[in-house]
Amino acid sequence: MGFECIQCGECCSHLGQVHVIAEEYGGYRFLIRNVYTGEKTPVCIDADKIHLYPEKGIFKERPEACPFLRKDPENRRVCCIVHATRPEICRDFSCWRLLIVDGTGTRAGRIMGSRHLAADDPVLAEVWEKEVRTMHEPEDAAWEAEMIRIVRRAGYSVRR
Repeated sequence: MGFECIQCGECCSHLGQVHVIAEEYGGYRFLIRNVYTGEKTPVCIDADKIHLYPEKGIFKERPEACPFLRKDPENRRVCCIVHATRPEICRDFSCWRLLIVDGTGTRAGRIMGSRHLAADDPVLAEVWEKEVRTMHEPEDAAWEAEMIRIVRRAGYSVRR
């Protein structure tokens, strides 16, 4: 399975420091600027998300969030309201390489970058510390295969 967004909003929670609204054209159309690269991208709010635009409550809990991140009150997940026209940096982003879930399908951790675990589950973190972190396999494919075997033996599933 390829990367699948779970709409947690972690990736966009600090993008308000990166993307700023440079111009508002009206009609739910904007020009945003990447403050680091200077790149400017025209975006418009997705037609099916216009109703979310006025909702700014997300910024109380995530004050540095992207200006186009919103919480959908119906499903209580967060979403990008300019998803169809989002900048290339956003299109290229995936927050994990491998997703590790427990027996109930709940996220237990993510392999980010080449060999970093971002753990949500303390038992997985303990397995990682005892069995995975100490592995000295230099070849990435072999390391990944062994890591998957270890976490599966501990009762977890791995999704790509």
